[in-house]
Amino acid sequence: MCIQIGDIQIENRVFLAPMSGVTDAPFRRLAGRFGAGLVVTEMIASADLVQQRNDVLRRARGKHDSPFVVQLAGREARWMAGAATLAQDLGAGIVDINMGCPAKQVTGSLSGSALMRNLDHALELIEATVAAVSVPVTLKMRLGWDETSLNAAELARRAEQAGIRMVTVHGRTRCQFFSGTADWRAIASVKQAVAIPVIANGDVRSLDDVRTVLAQSGADGVMVGRGAYGHPWRPGVLAAQLNGRDRPMPALDERRAVVQEHYDGMLTHYGRELGTRCARKHLGWYVEQVADCGVVLAPEDAKGWRRRLCQQDDPNRVKREIDAFYDQVSDKAAA
Repeated sequence: MCIQIGDIQIENRVFLAPMSGVTDAPFRRLAGRFGAGLVVTEMIASADLVQQRNDVLRRARGKHDSPFVVQLAGREARWMAGAATLAQDLGAGIVDINMGCPAKQVTGSLSGSALMRNLDHALELIEATVAAVSVPVTLKMRLGWDETSLNAAELARRAEQAGIRMVTVHGRTRCQFFSGTADWRAIASVKQAVAIPVIANGDVRSLDDVRTVLAQSGADGVMVGRGAYGHPWRPGVLAAQLNGRDRPMPALDERRAVVQEHYDGMLTHYGRELGTRCARKHLGWYVEQVADCGVVLAPEDAKGWRRRLCQQDDPNRVKREIDAFYDQVSDKAAA
């Protein structure tokens, strides 16, 4: 099943969620190569993009993404419109609006999910963004601010009337942050309210999860967020499995190659010093995720490997440690 976003056809129904500090160009490139239906940039502050800060411009470029989707956040229509125009000029094929981020530093500035507390203002931002560009504009949101204001269906309906071409709904309120479990059934009210595609997000990690969320929400597709930590291949593998292909998660040897490629990509993208620092969280996640290959590391062993991988400043030493780590876990798997 394909998903149509304006005039753009997406070939499968499992997407990679935008995540600050995670879905940079090297990570998106891997996820896209493994078959994620859609990948989205980290959230980009609209005012910062218009002011063309170098670090922000780096996040707003994605020549390897097809289509290239830039997610914008903000609270002023003029900045959202200006940033959308610049994103389009930089090659964005889709502009996504963030009305779902629960982080205090974002909601405190009346951006992200705080916009769900004032739908009239939210619509002003949507209308300004849609009017500024010729590419499709999409929207990501939560169920509402809290349990007393579950207004995602109303926001989706009004957003569709304003020209939004797809909505993604995380099955939690802002006040839940990431606690508890996502309420996939609650997303059904959004699907019933609009004719545009609806994507369900929250707690998607397995093929059973994908099937259950699609059944409970009626959504057209799913978006994998934290389930992709240390698993850039997960959206693509789940998409293949959903389409009936017998495709397992990568074995240890393939993971080793992916991790080395990812690390080299971080160094190229950010430069040696910053790339080394930015890669550390990913290396920590890769250590944790060997468990799904049947390798059980004692807590002290996992901690030791994270220290060896994440406290080095010399990239060549880090790459040797990556090889040493996968040599050890491969031996454990074979034992």
